Amino acid sequence: MKLDRLRLMKHYFIMLDYPALAAVSAVVREGSFERAADALGITPSAVSQRVRGLEERLGTVLIVRAQPCEPTDVGRALCAHFDQVRLLEADLAPHLKPQFGKGEAPLILKIAVNSDSLATWFPEAAAQFVQATGTLLDLIVDDEAHTADRLRSGEVSAVITSDPEPIQGCSTIELGSLRYRACASPEFIARYFADGVDQRSLAKAPCLRFDRRDAVQTRWAADFHGVKLSAPTHWVPSTQGFLDFTEKGLAWGLHPEPLALPCIAAGTLQELPPCEPLVVRLYWTVTRLQAGSLRSLTDAVRKVAGAALVPRGA
Repeated sequence: MKLDRLRLMKHYFIMLDYPALAAVSAVVREGSFERAADALGITPSAVSQRVRGLEERLGTVLIVRAQPCEPTDVGRALCAHFDQVRLLEADLAPHLKPQFGKGEAPLILKIAVNSDSLATWFPEAAAQFVQATGTLLDLIVDDEAHTADRLRSGEVSAVITSDPEPIQGCSTIELGSLRYRACASPEFIARYFADGVDQRSLAKAPCLRFDRRDAVQTRWAADFHGVKLSAPTHWVPSTQGFLDFTEKGLAWGLHPEPLALPCIAAGTLQELPPCEPLVVRLYWTVTRLQAGSLRSLTDAVRKVAGAALVPRGA
């Protein structure tokens, strides 16, 4: 029995040819075999041979050859495994020979973050982390209600999320709340809300949405006015674009408080009644992988979020 298990383990590690895994990961990250070859410093033919050889040994397709190339479910799982191995290897490098790791691609940490955090407080946390570790960041922007799905799939190692539900193998830390203000330009308010904000005016006034997953405006209308929002909509997938469209008088929308308050003070934006903030509670959910880079990033995120976000009960 012990001999059979050893043979199985040996077979498993032979299948996971790490130079081939590096090729798969590079193709997925870069989107093509040619760019992966440039990143790895080898020829596109060598990349193709490594990927095809691993697919043959595993008996399954790992990459969908398209523009850009996309991983299959198995390919995505292997890329997540390779990323975790590299994070752990980075902790070993200082204890090994100086030449260990020379010629390898720089360490990259994949994180999913919501656009509004990216436009307000998260860059300071990223700066502190990168300056301390030299690690590169690969940020995936998604709605805060859906970033956790990226972690569940193994696509990223940590997320900023509004979803407090626990994820197996991960730790969840409450960061605080990002508050939003419903705003419009003075001219827009005079045009659409001269008689107040109610079901009729909200049905006529154009609003903004980031994408099809964005429900912040809908939540505000329901929470503060008891209205099921159904209004003409501008789709603007940019936090700065939201602000620009609102200041130009094209629509009303919800804006992160750190961006909205200076505009309100300057008179370029006005709040819609009842002039109360909508609160979105944020969490940091991170894999429990014992990698120093993840601990360092978690420390930076907690520190900056503690100063920038609103604590519970405040």
